[in-house]
Amino acid sequence: MKPLVPTLAVLLLLAACDRPAQKPAPPAAPAPPATPVEPIPPGQPGGLPDDRTPIPEGPITATSAQGAANVVQTYYAQLEGGHYAEAWRLWSGGGEASGMSEPAFAASFGGFSEYHAQIGAPGEIEGAAGSLFVDVPVQVYGRLKTGAPFHQLGSVTLRRVNDVPGSTAEQRLWHIYRINLKP
Repeated sequence: MKPLVPTLAVLLLLAACDRPAQKPAPPAAPAPPATPVEPIPPGQPGGLPDDRTPIPEGPITATSAQGAANVVQTYYAQLEGGHYAEAWRLWSGGGEASGMSEPAFAASFGGFSEYHAQIGAPGEIEGAAGSLFVDVPVQVYGRLKTGAPFHQLGSVTLRRVNDVPGSTAEQRLWHIYRINLKP
């Protein structure tokens, strides 16, 4: 008498060959992309001032008000690109004026999935106690990791040491002194 087990195994394999192949489930459709967060238009509540006064053209020097605005532009471009260490170093005192250590500064942006800014025209340079200050309006907008959009409006105050004897080249560059943003 022949054992039944090998014969049953062969019959089961043959029966399996007659079944139609099961198709894999189609991949899940990707979630629709979130609509881009747009800045609030100038002149609207929460937007930058609707100042259409042309900025004087000509060379932008590192010591001019427009040179200070370029620092603000660079700062927010670094943040948008996730280059937090570089952004942190644009604060006075090598980042110390931010009030945070470099790792804490980077961690403070962990709740954002998008981070953008629009920079306005710089104000007039003012002097005080051997230093120069200028305010630059800014509108920050983007999306939180929760998916909620956010908008903030305020200004960035930049400081540089005046050209006085004993000041270093680094001190005579514009650095972020303070940022005042409100929802």
